[in-house]
Amino acid sequence: MSADKPNGIVDEDNALLHTALFKQVSPEEADQLLPHLKRWTLNKGGFIFREGDVDHRMYILEDGRVKLTRQADDRRVQLLSIHGRGEILGEIPVFDPTGGPRTASAVAMTNGTTVVSLEHDDLFAWLDEHPRVAVDMLQVLAGRMRANNERICDLVFMDVPARLAKTLIDLAHRFGEPIEAGLMVPHDLTQEELAQLVGASRETVNKALMDFDNRGWIARKGRAIIIFQPGMLIRRSRR
Repeated sequence: MSADKPNGIVDEDNALLHTALFKQVSPEEADQLLPHLKRWTLNKGGFIFREGDVDHRMYILEDGRVKLTRQADDRRVQLLSIHGRGEILGEIPVFDPTGGPRTASAVAMTNGTTVVSLEHDDLFAWLDEHPRVAVDMLQVLAGRMRANNERICDLVFMDVPARLAKTLIDLAHRFGEPIEAGLMVPHDLTQEELAQLVGASRETVNKALMDFDNRGWIARKGRAIIIFQPGMLIRRSRR
């Protein structure tokens, strides 16, 4: 992972200006952080941070996709979530008053994945000057807690096809690309990882995918899925 200093963030199209850190501040105020930011570029499979690390940096995903994983004692790896452009990563050790190690590993899913890092002390010094940004960050954290609670409820109350349909709709909303046939969703996941994201066995998820395919709702194309009928997936996710 190579690092350099960002050479400017005042471009309105820059992902940094659309994160919780920057969206409520002026470019001039955001510019105060420039001396403290470091940009990191990784290729697919590169680690931004590893489970158990004790650094206190927070990361902002500027470009690419990143997956969070956790490893069990028997070395099995569980996919926890996928993150895209503009999202914050690794905030738990930054806001945990006891510090503590990283609870997951962050792995680049695409070549040229770019993140910007910010140290704990630099962030808190800046938040002292711009306290309204702290409120925005609390809203982001609250949103993640809500999403985690919803995921737990889904695992309890929804069957696998419903969870799969909901997962595909979420991936399409965040990463989908319109094409003539429908919506291309490049997930870059193995069959096992997609099953982990749904919270079910690979065999059960593959069976549900085949059913969706046979119904004409989707088609599988390598590590991507073409959605022909998103409305049917939405309806199935609510059953």
